Amino acid sequence: MIPFTDEELLKPVKASLQKVLPMLENDGGGMELLGIKNGKIYVRLTGHCHGCAASSTTLKYGIERQLRMDIHPELEVVNIPIGEEVKFD
Repeated sequence: MIPFTDEELLKPVKASLQKVLPMLENDGGGMELLGIKNGKIYVRLTGHCHGCAASSTTLKYGIERQLRMDIHPELEVVNIPIGEEVKFD
């Protein structure tokens, strides 16, 4: 169980994502934070990351790993592809 509310996670998640953003941008990609629900962080990979064969690896071993090191070992990152919507209510 993650001992933070989704609201409490927002600021540290944003800070942690800033650490991995340069790695994505170096490859012509990007990422936007869509929201946090029940301790899951929803992002959208953009630019060259969108549809890239390595994007699931980037998600698990880049983004999720950084969040787990910085904040909590049970955090999970979910990529919502461009064109798909996610509802947080």
